[in-house]
Amino acid sequence: MARALIPLAKEAGLPSCWAQEEGAQEEGALDDGALDDGAQENGAEASPGIGMEREDRLALIVAVARAVIAHEGELTRLDQAIGDGDHGVNMRRGFEAVLHEADALAELGTAAALEAIGYLLVNRIGGAAGPLYGTLALSMGRHGGNAQTLDDWILAFGQAIEDVKRRGKSEGGQKTLLDVFVPVHAVLVEKGAGAVAQLARIAEDAAEATRPMRALRGRAAFLGDRSVGHVDPGARSASLILGVIGRVLCGEN
Repeated sequence: MARALIPLAKEAGLPSCWAQEEGAQEEGALDDGALDDGAQENGAEASPGIGMEREDRLALIVAVARAVIAHEGELTRLDQAIGDGDHGVNMRRGFEAVLHEADALAELGTAAALEAIGYLLVNRIGGAAGPLYGTLALSMGRHGGNAQTLDDWILAFGQAIEDVKRRGKSEGGQKTLLDVFVPVHAVLVEKGAGAVAQLARIAEDAAEATRPMRALRGRAAFLGDRSVGHVDPGARSASLILGVIGRVLCGEN
């Protein structure tokens, strides 16, 4: 990367894996001026600034796309058990399109890139997953247009989750990808930057927690009790994506 991501100082109270662009301090991240009066009085830490150079966006986009493509077989097997069996193929198709446009997407700002990715996913991923993943990315881009800190992006993520709920007419606890997004968001709200190093584990545990659930939405809902005992394929793909994001932000390959 043209500008290396560097760990923030331990005294900032952030996990050792957390990384931030050099020069972010100049933009006000973790500066006393970034704390509002109430936070300063309470001794609270400022949310770390989240700025990304083109190379950083490219690395993140490519890593996520390649991970989804590489897990096509696993996602297909999970969907064959309780769905149409096409989740792996559909996700691969969508993220191959993202990978093909990765250079152009990386030229955009982070919010604009998310919106563009959302349009790609809506148009390229078939089945129910396309509208849901597309809505998530589009909504995060729109709500995150002015995002400058991790807290801003966590807020945008929460707003995007609400949009996905409305689009899919579903809630957490119904054996869908929301059963990963909702608990991951809750941990991010609670722990902030402290959750980044654990993002992959939290997401994977949430996906596994769909195994004993009875599906109430999608094709799997028609199976009734027979949907119990299987990990939801959408939850698994969601955990893959969030896990990669956490690892890339922590500087892992």
